Amino acid sequence: MAKYSTGGSSGGSGGGACELCGESSDSLTEANVAGAQLEVCSDCASHNDNARTDSRSGGGGGGSTSGGDDRRSEQDRKKKAAQNTARASGVYDGDSRHWEEEGTNYDDDPLPYLVSEYGDRVEAARRDAGLQRDELAEELDVPENDLLAVEQGRANQANVGGSVVRALEERLDVTLVEET
Repeated sequence: MAKYSTGGSSGGSGGGACELCGESSDSLTEANVAGAQLEVCSDCASHNDNARTDSRSGGGGGGSTSGGDDRRSEQDRKKKAAQNTARASGVYDGDSRHWEEEGTNYDDDPLPYLVSEYGDRVEAARRDAGLQRDELAEELDVPENDLLAVEQGRANQANVGGSVVRALEERLDVTLVEET
């Protein structure tokens, strides 16, 4: 299953990998993390928004006085939860200066047309190779954030360069680029 899916599971409950940290586990539980339903290991279960909401709610249920403000605060809460989750899993450290200082080279390294389900293919091939995401990122000398974006199927939104995709294809022996 792709990272940050919105429900459903392609496997049974007989084990798998945590959708937050990627660790293999025989006992995964369902958790709501930043608005997404994920199968997570016991270490990542603390990121379950439902558990934290229940303990913080103070028992109040009251009505909404301003729908727009409630939606905005809910969006802010989800954004903050996603940032905290990314920090806790070691994917993002909160410092974006390297992007600002180094800039991007997307014009020089355009992303090619990708096959359907390319993220699932990369994740499966990486796991089959016995590699953790950080190990593969280090081996290919690419940012782990770019590898995570590819695995989550959001390479275009994250402005991942085509060279990252080509390096993944070569290292993992998987087809990611549509032949035209």
